[in-house]
Amino acid sequence: MISGSGEDARDRDVEFTAEGVEAVLREACETVGLDPSGAELLRLGSNAVYRLASLPVIVRIARDPAVLAEMERAAGVARWLETVDFPATRVLADAAQPVVVRGRVVAFWESVQEREEYATVGELADLLRRFHWLEEPESLRLPYFDPLAKLSAALADLTAVSEDDRSFLEERAAKLSKDYDRLDFVLPFGLIHGDANIGNVLRHRDGHAVFIDLDGLALAPREWDLILTAMYYDRYGWHSKAEYAEFVHRYGFDLMNWPGYETLADLRELMMVVWIGHQVGASERSAAEFALRMASLRTGEGRKSWGAF
Repeated sequence: MISGSGEDARDRDVEFTAEGVEAVLREACETVGLDPSGAELLRLGSNAVYRLASLPVIVRIARDPAVLAEMERAAGVARWLETVDFPATRVLADAAQPVVVRGRVVAFWESVQEREEYATVGELADLLRRFHWLEEPESLRLPYFDPLAKLSAALADLTAVSEDDRSFLEERAAKLSKDYDRLDFVLPFGLIHGDANIGNVLRHRDGHAVFIDLDGLALAPREWDLILTAMYYDRYGWHSKAEYAEFVHRYGFDLMNWPGYETLADLRELMMVVWIGHQVGASERSAAEFALRMASLRTGEGRKSWGAF
């Protein structure tokens, strides 16, 4: 890790807005010798993601400055996956990273292709099956994934929603915590992607599918990497019946037939709702989506109307 240089105004942290992250982009690129001219802002959420015009490079600027160790680990994971020839996004080889500029953590990745094209649900299954056979080196020091601790921390920091909504979410989390502790996982414990869904599998410019977003790699029951695809089909209708059947066929296991499916889905869903709760101040769309999701949790209805974020 290296820190960006600068004095006076350039040393001050910036707000996580389009204007603020643009300043970070310029200084971070200057630090590693890249040209930010004409860079395109692809998204502004948990990360600001830019595509450079000068080179096939993606720049990710994290909203949370506490993710430095996580982003350092992601870079190490990417380098390891390259050594075992696993199809995943590659960290930019010629840049020392991540860098810290104005209180924001910045990483540089090779661009998968010039436009964002997602792979298929079947290809996601193929990647997961192959990924779950990998044995990670101890040098990566991957953490154990503790969803309850992650949820608890997210709830503690949830300040932009009403006290009534927050209390409801905390009560639901307490109940699911007890249910989760009683689960009997049947798949082997080991390496997981951590956010395995179709949004994190892109079509490479040469045609094959690759994993992106390597920040969440951890050690956990493999069921965690199957839950999102099952939920997207079962609860929200984001995948078709045929797509989910293809996923099950190519991975070789149907999570929906496992007795713990509903509990795991409820917990993962709650984490999704809390995540959007952190975004309610960012846009009217996020606030409306949070209200819709809260209504669904309270009534058990309306999940097919959820929007994908």
